[in-house]
Amino acid sequence: MNSTTSAPYIVVLGNEKGGTGKSTAAMHIVTSLLRSGHTVGTIDVDARQGTLSRYVENRRARRESTGEDLPIPDHVPLFKSGLNTVYEAEDEEKAQMDEALKKFQYHDFIVIDTPGSDSHLSRLAHSYADTLITPLNDSFVDLDMLVRVASEDLNIIRPSTYSEMVWDQKKHRAIRDGGRMDWIVMRNRLSNLYSRNKEEMERVLSALSKRIGFRMVSGFGERVIFRELFLNGLTLLDLKESKTAVNLSHIAAKQELKLLMDTIQLPTRLRKTG
Repeated sequence: MNSTTSAPYIVVLGNEKGGTGKSTAAMHIVTSLLRSGHTVGTIDVDARQGTLSRYVENRRARRESTGEDLPIPDHVPLFKSGLNTVYEAEDEEKAQMDEALKKFQYHDFIVIDTPGSDSHLSRLAHSYADTLITPLNDSFVDLDMLVRVASEDLNIIRPSTYSEMVWDQKKHRAIRDGGRMDWIVMRNRLSNLYSRNKEEMERVLSALSKRIGFRMVSGFGERVIFRELFLNGLTLLDLKESKTAVNLSHIAAKQELKLLMDTIQLPTRLRKTG
């Protein structure tokens, strides 16, 4: 969709479980936007773990050593406050976030990566999301992050604490500036083969999406290529520039990325000039 505005569009990658592919998805979304001609700022709210920050560092080092045409976002890492009282710490973290957002106020997009745990900084980041993308491995272990289900029939008992947190941040966003959040659950590591587990996951997620207001998209399969790309600061969109030999797995993964970008429907930023 098209949009003419002076405010950056904010994409947040978030959940409260590690190992679901948040940083991988973030860097691919960032690179897709950069290669489409957009200006992008990135914020790593998980700076202690720093996966997105290391990805950007690896990418910068790769470009400097090879001279390859690798677009790089403007990047800011945010760290948890070390102040003693909760109020002082939260005020400092709010100031950090405000400063980062102000730094990127003239960018088309801001992409924020959050930790796989609950924190004030993570909740704050969620409250600014225009689009929230929650990667989810296709397993009932990861599903527990979103919803509690009955073991005997998999009927929904109640949304999880993370789902309740997202709902709270939606309300904070609406009160602060009247904005709305498009919440997307991205199902990763989907098998091409039929399985009862996959069918049951689909049923529970479909019911939950209607109840708490998110939409589902397909994400990435389990591929070794993503680990290899990370170490070099590359994405699937850089294979030509990096002269990487392309195989069938790369082609399938690029198709997954194209489908993801098409279905999350980020706006086209058309800034007024002059």
